[in-house]
Amino acid sequence: MSEVAIRINTPEELESLRDKVISARDPDATVVSVCTGPGCLAYKSHLVAENIEAELEKHGLADKVRVSRTGCHGFCERGPSVVILPRQTCYLRVKPEDAEEIVKTTLVEGGVVERLLYEGSDGVKIELEQEIPFYKHQDKVVFGVNKYIDPMQMDDYLAGGGYRALAKALTKMTPKEVTEEVTKSGLRGRGGAGFPTGRKWDATSRVEADQRYVIVNADEGDPGAYMDRGILEGNPHSVIEGLMIAGYAVGSTEGYIYVRQEYPLAIDHVLYAIDVLRGMGLLGENILGSGFDFDIKVHKGAGAFVSGESSALMSAIEGRVGEPRPKYIRTSVSGLRGKPSSLNNVETMANVPLIIDRGADWYAAMGTEGSKGTKIFSLVGKVLNTGLVEVPMGTTLKQIVFDIGGGMRGGKKFKGVQTGGPSGGVIPEAQLDLPVDFDQLASAGSMMGSGGMIIMDEDTCMVDVARYFLDFLADESCGKCVPCREGIRQLVVVLKRITAGEGREGDIALVEDIAEMMKDSALCGLGQSAPNPVLSTLKYFRDEYIAHIEEERCPAGVCKPLIAYWIDPDKCIGCQKCAKECPVDAISGEKKEPHTIDMEKCTKCDTCFRVCPTKVQAVTKITRAEAEKLGAPRQVEEAGA
Repeated sequence: MSEVAIRINTPEELESLRDKVISARDPDATVVSVCTGPGCLAYKSHLVAENIEAELEKHGLADKVRVSRTGCHGFCERGPSVVILPRQTCYLRVKPEDAEEIVKTTLVEGGVVERLLYEGSDGVKIELEQEIPFYKHQDKVVFGVNKYIDPMQMDDYLAGGGYRALAKALTKMTPKEVTEEVTKSGLRGRGGAGFPTGRKWDATSRVEADQRYVIVNADEGDPGAYMDRGILEGNPHSVIEGLMIAGYAVGSTEGYIYVRQEYPLAIDHVLYAIDVLRGMGLLGENILGSGFDFDIKVHKGAGAFVSGESSALMSAIEGRVGEPRPKYIRTSVSGLRGKPSSLNNVETMANVPLIIDRGADWYAAMGTEGSKGTKIFSLVGKVLNTGLVEVPMGTTLKQIVFDIGGGMRGGKKFKGVQTGGPSGGVIPEAQLDLPVDFDQLASAGSMMGSGGMIIMDEDTCMVDVARYFLDFLADESCGKCVPCREGIRQLVVVLKRITAGEGREGDIALVEDIAEMMKDSALCGLGQSAPNPVLSTLKYFRDEYIAHIEEERCPAGVCKPLIAYWIDPDKCIGCQKCAKECPVDAISGEKKEPHTIDMEKCTKCDTCFRVCPTKVQAVTKITRAEAEKLGAPRQVEEAGA
């Protein structure tokens, strides 16, 4: 850990300190950047860093080579990752025991550890990070600095220009000019709704009040999403600096960072950064001699998904239940403690220092007409390369899925992509050329959301996907308003009925009626957007709903009540793999003789299907009707009340 023990009273002193930090560093010096984000930590990347330091000491290189424990590098699929700077040699899936070879081969002898390099599907190995397809097709404006910054080293952020934008705002710009610059940049909120950030700040600053608040929303609750977590853990100062600039722009002296309790590493890094800033005089009274007073408090959320909604989040900070309030009065007018409040998410705030430092024109040159800048997505699901990706607005889904993500796993066929989290929609293959921005996704029946992007292949049942997300939202609804509380519950009942093979004539029309009612009358964004998964899947995959209801068939072979497992006696070679792996001993047969499945005992766990040799594939999924013809009993899962 590095603690700056000097107090900074003026912009000149800040620049002097920055010059001192930079001059003490050799720009050509070797730095070993080790990802210590949560994904890599789970694979012992902290031991990788420790072992590399020990090996450097052993070879007498401890004074010449620095090991930096950074936040997430993005390529989570291949972690732990180690990047050796400045050359950018990238090693993936590094284990603690690899440290000795890395130091000896690369840092002592100047060679490359071939087995740790990225290897594409063509068998070609790539040494440099910027040449790896996953990174090559990105434009990492906000997230790219992560690999250069140890979040527990203030010097790293200062060396990269940290707090220069704050100094510029406080000493060279009026609050109104700051807001106008952000407005001119075209920055829209990255938390989901895409509301223009400058307009929100302007509305908050115009309300007469003895106190105003600025708040960072780090209550990231979407399944599969961790963009804000990656920023807050890896570069907390960027978010804090953005929050301070926002506070100056709206006339606030107090800011909050609302972060969910499940992000302990983010909380630790933010609290440490705040302590360092207070010690330097960069938080508190008369910051940089400008007369601007500002401090920050961290509020740990309890993990309720609905608390990500602005008024619910503010209620939670006040110590009350995180429930939304009616929006006849906006939070910019009456928010936290009844005072004008401006709420922005983590990624939005991290963009602010870049805009103030480099200018609105620079920022507005990226992206599309209505959506400027870049966007960070968490690319997960059935895609080959998963992780955090950052691309300019307007990049197509095809580029993200196939150029960056590397295409589908196991040679499967792409079927759809869920964007916008549980309240988003599913976009089909026919729209892979869709440019990703706020307006285009909305027109396709989905949404940007905070940036979750779940890739689905041919083995995905879209009815079951809708059921899954509605089930999640039913649990997370606060229940305050009837349209959301009862509407989601009824949608889940109908969807469970359909996936259980008990769908009725008129169910599709019923689902559409309930969904439209919710969109028009629910109290907050959770209820209003909750129908998106079912409406989008009905729009693009209606035939799957019809197959479930009219034919009692799940085309993807996912819904258990509608499928059964059967072994084709003409294909079975009697290898006994399925019998050995079956957890309930439902498979019998002699070695080298065709096997059979007892359909009454079978729990449909899919194990036999997965272990059956690919070249043989004797185990097949059949429909419920076909199973009944073979004498199997009719099995129906509980579909709900």
